[in-house]
Amino acid sequence: MDQSTQIEVEAAAFRRLLAHLDSRKDVQNIDLMNLAGFCRNCLSKWYAAEAESRGETVSYDEAREYVYGMPYSEWKEKHQI
Repeated sequence: MDQSTQIEVEAAAFRRLLAHLDSRKDVQNIDLMNLAGFCRNCLSKWYAAEAESRGETVSYDEAREYVYGMPYSEWKEKHQI
């Protein structure tokens, strides 16, 4: 697989992971942390850090909105137990 295709596949897999997490709003971050060692907030931090490493500015709040699919405060109000 060439590098361009690999990047496309990795990006698609990441988008699929986000879609899966979005479809499982019943799974709380603490559940993810306990079982998998990461959560939606971790993904947000990784996203912001990778953007920064490439010279882009993405705030933590912007990254969380991307990962959660809505502002974090809204997600928390609707879905956090």
